[in-house]
Amino acid sequence: MSDMKTILVCDDDPLLIELMEFRLRAKGFEVAVACDGAEALEKADEVRPAAIVLDAMMPRVDGFEVLSRLKANTALADIPLIMLTARKSETDIVSALDKGADDYLVKPFIPDELMARLSRLLARQKRG
Repeated sequence: MSDMKTILVCDDDPLLIELMEFRLRAKGFEVAVACDGAEALEKADEVRPAAIVLDAMMPRVDGFEVLSRLKANTALADIPLIMLTARKSETDIVSALDKGADDYLVKPFIPDELMARLSRLLARQKRG
């Protein structure tokens, strides 16, 4: 059973993580953090978050590989996932969506837009 109050933030940028933690906690969420792709996979399995915000460019295992592995794991495949990355080529965006990402935001991003997209995904998850 997933924890409907925890958001897993996977990024290797400490400032972005700090910003995300602040924003998410202000909205009443718990925040789990992973600083590389391998840790992201471990935390997703351990925490079973309500949603995942995932960077593409991370050490050890990149975000696209993390995405593929999460979607291949039946226990984790239905967790809503937003890619949040500086990679903005059409190929990257289409690839992430094809692999099962629910949304894709390019850095630099508007924090309120991310919160709105996350809220929409979580509302859809509750209904589904």
